[in-house]
Amino acid sequence: MSWRRTLLCVASCLCVSTVLSGAARDRILFARLGPAHGELFVSNADGTGERALTPPGSLDYNPTWSSTGNWIVFTSERDGSADLYRVHADGTGLERLTDSPAFDDQATASPDGRRIAFVTTRAAGFANLAILDVATRDVTPLTSGNGGNFRPAWSPDGRWIAFSSDRASDLPSAANRWERLHVTAIYLIRPDGTGLKRISALDDACGGPAWTHDSAHVVAYCMSPEDTWTYRDDVPAGNTRLVSIDAATGKATSVAAGTGVKISPAVLSSGQVAYVRSDKPKGVFYTDGKAGPAGADVRTPSWSPDGTHVVYSRFASSDRSVVPVPRWSGNPAYELFTTKMLPSYAPDGRSFAVTQPITQTTMALIVVTDGQPRTIFTPDSLVLGPQWSPDGKQMVVGVGRFTAFLGEATGDPVNGGAQVSIINADGSGFHVVTSGSNNNAFASFAPDGRRIVFRTEGPEGEGLRIMTLADRAVTVLTRGYDNFPVWSPKGDRIAFIRRTGRDFQVFTIQPDGSGLRQLTRTRGNDAHVSWSPDGERLAFSSSRMGFKDEVVNTEAPQPYGEIFVMRADGTHLEQLTDNQWEEAGATWQPHPAAATRSAADATRALRDFLTRDWAYWMHEYPEEAAFVGYPGENGRWTNYSPASVAGRNAHLRDALNALKAIPRDALPATEQLNDDLYDELLRTTIEGLRFHDDAFPIAGEFPMNLYVPISQM
Repeated sequence: MSWRRTLLCVASCLCVSTVLSGAARDRILFARLGPAHGELFVSNADGTGERALTPPGSLDYNPTWSSTGNWIVFTSERDGSADLYRVHADGTGLERLTDSPAFDDQATASPDGRRIAFVTTRAAGFANLAILDVATRDVTPLTSGNGGNFRPAWSPDGRWIAFSSDRASDLPSAANRWERLHVTAIYLIRPDGTGLKRISALDDACGGPAWTHDSAHVVAYCMSPEDTWTYRDDVPAGNTRLVSIDAATGKATSVAAGTGVKISPAVLSSGQVAYVRSDKPKGVFYTDGKAGPAGADVRTPSWSPDGTHVVYSRFASSDRSVVPVPRWSGNPAYELFTTKMLPSYAPDGRSFAVTQPITQTTMALIVVTDGQPRTIFTPDSLVLGPQWSPDGKQMVVGVGRFTAFLGEATGDPVNGGAQVSIINADGSGFHVVTSGSNNNAFASFAPDGRRIVFRTEGPEGEGLRIMTLADRAVTVLTRGYDNFPVWSPKGDRIAFIRRTGRDFQVFTIQPDGSGLRQLTRTRGNDAHVSWSPDGERLAFSSSRMGFKDEVVNTEAPQPYGEIFVMRADGTHLEQLTDNQWEEAGATWQPHPAAATRSAADATRALRDFLTRDWAYWMHEYPEEAAFVGYPGENGRWTNYSPASVAGRNAHLRDALNALKAIPRDALPATEQLNDDLYDELLRTTIEGLRFHDDAFPIAGEFPMNLYVPISQM
């Protein structure tokens, strides 16, 4: 097969590189509803003798004891994204099992301990099952598709893997709300991927499969679909059922257990069933009436083969520190940080505003400047959605009850009432600017500082409105279920979220009401959109990748929320986070790289970058330099040492970062084409690294793969 590769139009012209190492990275701040940290503990079955298995400060969870008893496999985010680790029960022998930017979680070991089935997003970003060979670290996909698959459990005879899945559900919304119900059923599949079958009914939501020791039955918890909303967060009281399902016939019989919201069942060596109770009293219980480890922070226990000891995680509360906490990013060109609710950066990039709950019905507005927080406003109600004026001297906020935000049903569109208000950055000068019986909130300043756009809902109509602040005149921009409007820094467009059927999508519209454009077409919810400082890109949260775990295990209202970015026209969509927590309310930090440049400056930057990057790749691949006639690279071969391969992989991401720092809108149309083509090449090549493709951003008839012998090319 020929080594010839077909070059795109950038071949002779050039590649992209203004000083690569100096290109400013994008910094995005958002809120995460998830544990601050989590540690693993081992205790006796009754909860006595508890000792720490992993050190504090990391986020370790979902432990599972191997059937051989010599290892505990668990998930950890200690090194970035969620990966699998294992450790001996005495805390020695810590070993990393997976090292992937994908989400790896919820492990279960085969009876002989040689393989591990687990949940991973390696298959197109959705939660599917895969099998890890512990000795070779090879990973084999087990399930596929866009439906989520969770909580695998290997049968004691090794013939089947039970798991829960929402593949048969269209993820309906909770009654009079926007959150998605999580309707899962129990399935079986053979370890070779054959024999897939469902063994539980679809009229209930069932999860947490656990095998009996004869491999004949699967024990699971079941509840009504609506209860997957009721029982997912801050559960005061309730009841779920434990059932034993015949693996051959699907016939389900009840397992005698006490009342309570029972999840995470396990079948012990004695034959009795243990479970976690997520209402009060919280903790581990057994069907014989005895109790195990106690506390609201106990999660996902797993027992030693003899049933005498149990390992579990304890989660620290999700305090979401005001000071930004660095988080793993799917693209190093974006630095990600988390803080409190719905943050918003000031134009100077030094300050940001957030809101923090004080009680169940009150919040504080906090401004953080150079890392120092200052509470500036504490109304006797909720305060949501701060957005800064262009000069950084004021903020516009929504103040009111917002009963839907508190979890109440949304049958009343007014939701207790709210009004748009303006407050000075130092907390002075608070005044309300809207009036009437509607719920008015989530406002954003125009770049001229003289107008705001906000959303309204109630008896006076719904949609987006624009107000001129000087005379409080209001004009209708849209009519419909529209929310979270944000004005572009350029002033030419307003981005917002619109409900289309059961789903929520990102739209843009011009301030005069023309040019309505739908940017996303999601099965689910897109929300909380924000502009980059240069008005070129949008960040938003999305449920498009679905659940990553059974919802009752996450204790977040919307654990499917991930952060995405895209260009302002809806192209170049990119996922930045990948986990089982709820993430939303992204805001971009302004930096000098967002300053506009002239067309000549932008073109010069693009051409310089393309020239330097082309020179880099010709030096790295001298055979290709000879093929295209590039001088000065004769007499040597490509260096395929691990260090050189890693260096080229890192350079790809640096190059993409540098390309993004060049303002595309400042380029003339022909140079925008070159920008788009090389952007696509870089992104495609980076994606190919997952499959060990060679790091060479040149389009070809076939990819060059580092694992393919030259004799097979």
